[in-house]
Formats: sequence, structure tokens, C-alpha cells
Amino acid sequence: MIGRLRGTLIEKQPPQVLIEVGGIGYEVQMPMSCFYELANIGDEAIIYTHFVVREDAQLLYGFNTVNERALFREVIKANGVGPKMGLAILSGMTASQFVACVEREDISTLVKLPGVGKKTAERLVVEMKDRLKGWGAGDLFTPATDAAPLDAMGAIHDQNAEEEAVSALLALGYKPAQASKAVSQVAQPDMTSEQLIREALKSMV
Repeated sequence: MIGRLRGTLIEKQPPQVLIEVGGIGYEVQMPMSCFYELANIGDEAIIYTHFVVREDAQLLYGFNTVNERALFREVIKANGVGPKMGLAILSGMTASQFVACVEREDISTLVKLPGVGKKTAERLVVEMKDRLKGWGAGDLFTPATDAAPLDAMGAIHDQNAEEEAVSALLALGYKPAQASKAVSQVAQPDMTSEQLIREALKSMV
């Protein structure tokens, strides 16, 4: 089991990063709420990981804190929710927002996430409500998403940034037309891909 990586960030291709540890590069998929807070390429990073072994792949999911990883592990325990959906859920909202949705039984917000239909949202609320008792939003996770640096990846050409943003949304489970429309609606000159992804996700939740 790989539980933690400490190394140099080599690539950032949302929602995936490549981190080099001891000469080995690990591909790690991260929720966008965690991705926004990563260091710059070339800097050292510490990522807490959840390792998934399937018949056709071995996958690493990464988080900035142990609590974020703990929530992810609770989410994917829910019936019908796998790691990909867990990644999409924690990309569309911060951990504290998800906890608040469960506590308020806010089905209407949850169904806006990719792959989450009404039945899945209802199941999430029912199954997660007891598990999240005592996990106050402040204790679980102090989100810095809204205050996180928006230019962490540096300036990227507009067209490349838009293409990268659409690719990231597709990787999170959004449909091509939905992803393209969301990005084009929020696109402004000189926006980075991270800014585009952040604003596109906000517009869809």
C-alpha cells in the first residue's frame, strides 16, 4: 500500500500530477479542490495517497491532507460510488461543502455533479449522514479553495488553457458538450487552465 509520497512535482495536467520520488515518477489523480493548492512544478510536494488495484490498472489518488483522504475513503464506501465518482464529487465542491450538503440533505446540489443521479445522491445522504457525525466542517477540512493562488501553473496560452480545462472536466466525468459549454461561458483573456476549471466547476454546481 502506498500511503504517502514526498518528492518533486514534474508535471501538472489536471486532474493528474506526476511526482518524482527517488527517481521514480508516480502518476496521481487528485480532486481539483486539492489540485488548486499544489506547489509549482519543480517544487517539493507531500501527497497523501489512496492506492486502488484493479484487474486492468493500478491507480493512485492523492490528497493534500489526511482528512481529505479520509473523506474520500468514506465517500467511496457508499453503495454505487467508485473512486472516479469520488474524485468528481470532491472536485465539484470542497470537502466542507460536501459535508454541509449531506448534513442539510441537499440532494439538488449533489445531482449537479457528474455521474450523480437522484438515487445516488439520496444514497450518499443516507449512508454518509451517520458516518460524518462529529466531522464538523471546520474539524474535517479548512478549505482554501477560494483563496488558493490561481496562477500556480503560470500563464498558458488561452486556447491551450481552454483545451486543458475541457480535458480535465472530461476526466472528471462531465460530457463533452457540457464541459465545452461550461469552459467557454467562463473563459476570459489570460485565464490559466486552473482558473478556467475552477470557474467552470462553480458554474455547474
